[in-house]
Amino acid sequence: MNAEVLPANGDALQGARRATEDASPFAPPNPEVAATARRRQFSVAERTRILSAADACKAPGDVGALMRREGIYSSLLSTWRTQRATAQRLALEPQKRGPKINPMLAHTQGMAKLTRENDRLRRQLAQANTVIEVQKKVSSLLELLMDEKPQGSS
Repeated sequence: MNAEVLPANGDALQGARRATEDASPFAPPNPEVAATARRRQFSVAERTRILSAADACKAPGDVGALMRREGIYSSLLSTWRTQRATAQRLALEPQKRGPKINPMLAHTQGMAKLTRENDRLRRQLAQANTVIEVQKKVSSLLELLMDEKPQGSS
């Protein structure tokens, strides 16, 4: 009787194992593909389209339905509206006339100015050190002369 029970239990266990293996909703991880979350990015055209659709919504709940349909949050819609208002305000402000300053050129010119100033300060420091050395030598010579005078007068 035990011989009949063992194969049935073995088959039942294997069937259970196969069922759980097949029913697993997750595929085994592929070691060659790294799973990284990526943030959605909307192009300017998509943002403009969504904002104009949100502005066209009149009935209560239309904006919520639009956000659900597009898969965006109200904070994102609010941020886009703020960015649009800022861009419109900046477009209406008077622009500075004349050629625009190249940031790399400005950086290079600033570095050149700082390098010239650094060289000037190094020359001044070298001059000051030379003056101090000369003063030390003159002081030591004067001490020698002062020491020799009393001996010579005696």
